[in-house]
Amino acid sequence: MVVISVCSLKGGVGKTSVVLGLADAAMRKGLATLVVDLDPQGDATYALGAKATGSASGDVLESPKRKVLEQTIVASGWEGAGELHVLPGAPSTAALDRPDAEGESLHTLRKALGKLDYDLVLIDAPPSLSGLTRSALVASDRAIVVAEPGAFAVNAANRLFAAIDDLRRREAGGLQPLGIVVNRFRPSVREHAEQVKVLERTFGPLVLSPVLADRAVVQRAQGARQPLSAIAGSAPMTDAYDALLSRIGRTAKALRRRTS
Repeated sequence: MVVISVCSLKGGVGKTSVVLGLADAAMRKGLATLVVDLDPQGDATYALGAKATGSASGDVLESPKRKVLEQTIVASGWEGAGELHVLPGAPSTAALDRPDAEGESLHTLRKALGKLDYDLVLIDAPPSLSGLTRSALVASDRAIVVAEPGAFAVNAANRLFAAIDDLRRREAGGLQPLGIVVNRFRPSVREHAEQVKVLERTFGPLVLSPVLADRAVVQRAQGARQPLSAIAGSAPMTDAYDALLSRIGRTAKALRRRTS
């Protein structure tokens, strides 16, 4: 099982869109996949068409027991979703997003996920560096940083990479950055092209390919609570997410070799 956190330091960069795009790619590949919605806004839960049972990810953080997991995890509402499941988010989870969270409290999600058996876990973390995001990172093998091609992208990515490095040294020895996904790119905007070049000069191979274009089909899929691949005209975007999922697959193979 490979656990991937998808993170950002500000809302509006399309972090949840990346989670949903990867979930769609994994679904089409037949991977048993769990989306963990740690963002109290619950946008991933909504877009996945998940019908929560009354429990949410915060309940699992407070009591990481198998019984609580079984009561909380639900099937995605996407047609043909197969083994795509959701650990729902809810506004109540915000009470656990403490900026001073540390030590054992950061390991509860990791303990909970250790009781499960999926091919892939995707964690939609809140756009911050508070307790919920750090819990997500401690539970993860790899972290994806989502950035828009804007003036503050380098600074935000540096802050997240510093946090990942700190957690790796103190709490999560196996955690590594997978890289930066540049999202909502518009090729007609000169500033976007320039900022992508700045990111590539600064972070080199950590800037993952392909860059994700800003396309209306993504919003249409989320509004319809359907996978991206179900929407007409989505092929360029689904191809891009297939490529990103392949990158995760190479990470999974490397992890298996390391632990065998």
